[in-house]
Amino acid sequence: MKDERETNRRIVEEFYNLSLNLGRPEEAAKKYLGPYYRQHNPGAADGAEAFIGFVREFRHAFPGLRFDFRRFIAKDDMVVVHSHLVREPGDRGVAVMDIFRIENNRIVEHWDVLQEVPEKAANSNTMF
Repeated sequence: MKDERETNRRIVEEFYNLSLNLGRPEEAAKKYLGPYYRQHNPGAADGAEAFIGFVREFRHAFPGLRFDFRRFIAKDDMVVVHSHLVREPGDRGVAVMDIFRIENNRIVEHWDVLQEVPEKAANSNTMF
């Protein structure tokens, strides 16, 4: 079971880094997406082609974007990624939680939740 969790975590980390940080969504989709890709983000459509288009548009709008991965949590066929998205230099960024479901070593489903990093917080804890 531990090997499966570690494999799933590695798949998600490599997929996310290749597609978003390195800007190679076609390669990432071909290598890591399953025969179907169900998207739960209401701003993105299902399927590999839609994923590629979404990443291309996002990177075009924010060419300096960077995801800083803070945590990976893997359980069974699910991997959760807690990351800090910085869209452009100087941006406070966004705290992002992504959930991926893996089937046969391929990513087949995705959910995400995003929260802007505020200028001031009600506490001294960080979001990361």
